[in-house]
Amino acid sequence: MAEDSLRIGGLSSGLAVILNSEDGKENSLKSRLVSCSDDFGQQSVERALEYVFGLPNKSLDPLSGPIDSSLVRSIIKNHHLYSDSDALVSNRDGVCVVGNGSGPDVVGLEEFSICGDIRIIKPPLVLESLAVFSSARANACVWKGKWMYEVILETSGIQQLGWATISCPFTELKGVGDADDSYAFDGRRVRKWNKEAEPYGQSWVAGDVIGCCIDLDHDEISFYRNGVSLGLAFCGIQKMGPGFGYYPAVSLSQGERCELNFGARPFKYPIDGYLPLQAPPSFSSFAKQLLDCLSRLLDMHSVERAERSSVEKLRRLKRFVSLEELFYPVSHGICEEFFSAIEADCRSAEYIGWGPLLLFLTGIFGVHSPHDWLSLDRVLDVFLEFQGSHVMFEHIINALSCACKTASLVLTECPYSGSYSYLALACHLLRREQLMVLWWKSSDFDFLFEGFLSRKSPNKQDLQCMIPSVWWPGSCEDVSVESSMLLTTTALSDAVSKIEEKHRDLCLLVIQFIPPISPPQFPGSVFRTFVQNLLLKNRGADRNMRPPGISSNSVLVSLYTVILHFLSEGFGMGDICGWLKSCDSSGHDIGFLHRGGHHSFPIGLFLKNDPHQADISRLGGSFSHLSKSHPVHDQEAEVIQWEEGCMDDEETRVTHLTKQKPCCCSCYDVEFTKCSKYPIRTTTRSSRHHCSAIPERSAQVAAECSTGSLNDEIADKPSSSDQSESDFGYCPVQHTRSVPRESDVSSTTLREEELLDALLLLYHIGLAPNFKQASYYMSHQSQSISLLEETDKQIRERACSEQLKRLKETRNNYREEVISYVRHCVWYRVSLFSRWKQRGMYAACMWIVQLLLVLSKLDSVFIYIPEFYLEALVDCFHVLRKSDPPFVPPAIFIKQGLTSFVTFVVTHFNDPRISSADLRDLLLQSISVLVQYREYMAAFEKNEAAKQRMPKALLSAFDNRSWIPVTNVLLRLCKGSGFGSSKHGESSSSSVIFQRLLREACITDEELFSAFLNRLFNTLSWTMTEFSVSIREMQENYQVLEFQQRKCCVIFDLSCNLARVLEFCTRAIPQAFLSGPDTNLRRLTELIVFVLNHITSAADVEFFDLSLRRQGQSLEKVNRGMILAPLVGIIVNLLDASTESEFKEQNDVVGVFASMDCPETMHHGFHYMLEYNWATSFRAEAYVPKLYQVENFLSRLISHTDSQKIEGLQSGETDAEEDGMCCICYACKADAQFAPCSHRSCYVCITRHLLNCQRCFFCNATVLEVFRTIEKTVQR
Repeated sequence: MAEDSLRIGGLSSGLAVILNSEDGKENSLKSRLVSCSDDFGQQSVERALEYVFGLPNKSLDPLSGPIDSSLVRSIIKNHHLYSDSDALVSNRDGVCVVGNGSGPDVVGLEEFSICGDIRIIKPPLVLESLAVFSSARANACVWKGKWMYEVILETSGIQQLGWATISCPFTELKGVGDADDSYAFDGRRVRKWNKEAEPYGQSWVAGDVIGCCIDLDHDEISFYRNGVSLGLAFCGIQKMGPGFGYYPAVSLSQGERCELNFGARPFKYPIDGYLPLQAPPSFSSFAKQLLDCLSRLLDMHSVERAERSSVEKLRRLKRFVSLEELFYPVSHGICEEFFSAIEADCRSAEYIGWGPLLLFLTGIFGVHSPHDWLSLDRVLDVFLEFQGSHVMFEHIINALSCACKTASLVLTECPYSGSYSYLALACHLLRREQLMVLWWKSSDFDFLFEGFLSRKSPNKQDLQCMIPSVWWPGSCEDVSVESSMLLTTTALSDAVSKIEEKHRDLCLLVIQFIPPISPPQFPGSVFRTFVQNLLLKNRGADRNMRPPGISSNSVLVSLYTVILHFLSEGFGMGDICGWLKSCDSSGHDIGFLHRGGHHSFPIGLFLKNDPHQADISRLGGSFSHLSKSHPVHDQEAEVIQWEEGCMDDEETRVTHLTKQKPCCCSCYDVEFTKCSKYPIRTTTRSSRHHCSAIPERSAQVAAECSTGSLNDEIADKPSSSDQSESDFGYCPVQHTRSVPRESDVSSTTLREEELLDALLLLYHIGLAPNFKQASYYMSHQSQSISLLEETDKQIRERACSEQLKRLKETRNNYREEVISYVRHCVWYRVSLFSRWKQRGMYAACMWIVQLLLVLSKLDSVFIYIPEFYLEALVDCFHVLRKSDPPFVPPAIFIKQGLTSFVTFVVTHFNDPRISSADLRDLLLQSISVLVQYREYMAAFEKNEAAKQRMPKALLSAFDNRSWIPVTNVLLRLCKGSGFGSSKHGESSSSSVIFQRLLREACITDEELFSAFLNRLFNTLSWTMTEFSVSIREMQENYQVLEFQQRKCCVIFDLSCNLARVLEFCTRAIPQAFLSGPDTNLRRLTELIVFVLNHITSAADVEFFDLSLRRQGQSLEKVNRGMILAPLVGIIVNLLDASTESEFKEQNDVVGVFASMDCPETMHHGFHYMLEYNWATSFRAEAYVPKLYQVENFLSRLISHTDSQKIEGLQSGETDAEEDGMCCICYACKADAQFAPCSHRSCYVCITRHLLNCQRCFFCNATVLEVFRTIEKTVQR
């Protein structure tokens, strides 16, 4: 026979269909030949159609006519492909759905059950609570069987999800689970509720899918999180009869959002045995079969492309009809049947679109790269020929957006995990103009766009699955664990990079899109509108009580990341930047933030009354107030221009065009990038198909900034600039100018400066909270590791079995904390601290600080700058400074690019044009932090603005609000100059330059120093009083509470710092105490005696020390010597200065001390000071000579006191003398009279009093003058 005469590859001749199979490991295509015809003379077309439609072999008769859609549809109908279409509709006895106007058996909310204010923000069932607490039931109840519904969490706050009977009362305070006949789960509080709350389940996050299941056959209720059971929640629930069953019910606190799915769409995580409350459409099974047929047709076609040579051989033997000839008529016929069936049952479109059709498209396209672009395009070409496809693609876009919200990162699926596959499919679909227009015209465009940008955050259990192996420096884990953790972080980093790449692709598609409306729009208009709307509705995202409607934080973070990449690494699309207003045609591929030379900014962004920015706080106050008090209508169209680096000293200037490049554009040593505790590789791998990822470091930035090196000229250079700037007023700036805007067209063109403006606001409301949380976990990780190591040390040293048992339990707790903190830190490093993001943040800091310095010279514009510009700048600066892995070495962090930051903070921390005291404090605290590090102190010492302005500004800023950060700054500047401050002979790291500048400022401006010294005396007196009261309270209660102990420690530290500052004043400006009136010297003496009395009078010395030392602190670090040392230094400084010739005839230090009351108490304090064990802190040669001075001073003081007593006894005191004494201090004669009230006191008392108050001691009248009754009159 014929089939015996010819065989192909061991198979009978005839049709050979090449089927495709996928190897999961290799992700490669394999092919196999399957014989569809045993007889040589059989036609191949029939066998191909049998395979496509899943029919038995030879079930189709020979075809007599052409293959068209009519033939295909007749095959579908004649062979009953839809015969089992009701398979999904199982026995639904036990459920009752009450009509709600949406159609029969449609499950929705029962409107009359709503308590509070629940709004449907997106049909059909995306809910948001606008009231403090809102509740509602569905219109379906169940009384037997096993049922479920799903809740997709849009937010992760307090929500109670579950079941309730119709008699369950809903109030403003009580909802689901707060009564006996209702049951609920709340993942925010991790509780289950049935009148009383009990611990249950896991914490939930936005994007979680909560399955609410009720088993009325066994009277049980359980909940699932993303398809994983949280355990049995309730058992033995009350049985109900028909029509009186349990209703799905939810309760939401204010601002909370969720989406309910009762079965109108396929469940994300269906649970075996549980049925949806709403039955699926009967057509769903038939639709799935039709799509399976189309999928088999595509399989054949794709294999034909892959194995072209084998197919050609078969075709030459006349045994094979080209699948190209079959594809169109067969696919068109399938689609005709598909869409006609959907048209007949329009309610099925949503279910089919979210279920079978989405799975079909995903299966064709592939979830991993490389994707099958060609097959998907063929399907789209056919689908889009049908009018009904638009409805289906609306559902597809909705489903993809929702899937991005709920997709979780899975370690085993990396790097193509999380929302990657959905984003990749969405990007490919939206490259079709028809589909992009369809999406844009949707009323939910913004909502869906936010869904695409969503990225689900992990909870504790998720992190355990994502990062199973945990290692940290010093841990006892095996080396393999460290290697495993490194591989894990690399995989997660790659996955995050893939998702971020697709976010950029999607945003670029939206930017390129030109909406088909009149008048014609420019590219970028749709993206701009989206960004503005997003920022407008998230205005209150930085408040403690967030208003309703706030977007998910992940949306803000994703959009920020997209814009940062565009501005830093470039758009990477060649001509796309041609329409960007600020792009240079010669270098538009260079990231905006890295372009050197000429910079410009449209100040109209600050001055226009745009609704999305009008209510944002400005540096000078509210916009409405400024627009009335400082109108600037004539400047709205201006553009400020300047040259990069024009605000820096010329010799230390570092820009993108200088030989030495900024840190963001330098070439980094590989060794430095390895210095992180947990190095994480975040380089994006380029895709081999269709789209390529933008590399981790853009080639354009590297090309422009390739000449600099991080190691070049790390040695410090002294600043030789003679440039000086005015204080705060208007001053023309070199290399800057204002020009009118070129044309009105630019107002409709998306500008990169607009993106920068949006970037900063997104950072402020979205990124800053994340970085704060990351800082929390990093600091607690370090603390927990220290506690764990200390516990391990105690275990090795302890022998008692009972103590060992307790210590091991403690160690296990600490170890669990460390593991949890390490996992969180790894996640934040992966998601926030990739290298290109750090580079972009650094460049953004450079750009913004230069902009602020330029605009600070224009009073009328500076006050209009939004506060978030300054807040984002400062926060971003410190995030980079503390980042782990570190961005660059501290020695060059400021030097190579951010010297302007030092100029800005020292110039404006006391700027009266900044109306917010909190903002001024923020700048002052930045100085306080930076001067603690030697590398950053060097930057201040070389900065001309810092040397010119900071000393006087610090003295004037020492007030009731800012005294703590000012004290810290002054202490750091003067560190090492006092008694005992150089521990164990270590060299001092203080600033000799700023000590000299502070001394000069105090001498040249006596009024400023006098006011500062008065506030310093008052503040130290207050802190010591508070400290003494706290100690006394704890002694009276016989216990040391943690809060009180923390309070004592803080106040004690502040007192020690203030005393050190006072010590510096006595050393640098002794004439303030030894020359002229003895008011300052007396106040200083009283303060020393006051402190000594409080320090030495504690009844229980051990209790005193215990109150100062928190857990883990040693006696060496916290002791009384911290406050005694500066007192010794003060006395020694005064004694040393008294021996100098210019002060010998001035105030008598011994005499003033001897005039104090209670000499015995004072002498006791000095004896305690001398007998204190200083050897535990200082070398003998460092403190013994100074203590000899104090001992000699005490001997003179005792001798002087004894002489005064003898003289008093010999001369006696008369009543007349007592009448002439000051009734305030009873130590001096009343030699001053007040005008106009004529009351009298000593001159010292009234002078001191008038420093703080201008009213009389006795009658509260305003004191206008003070007359010395013996000497001259002093005008007040």
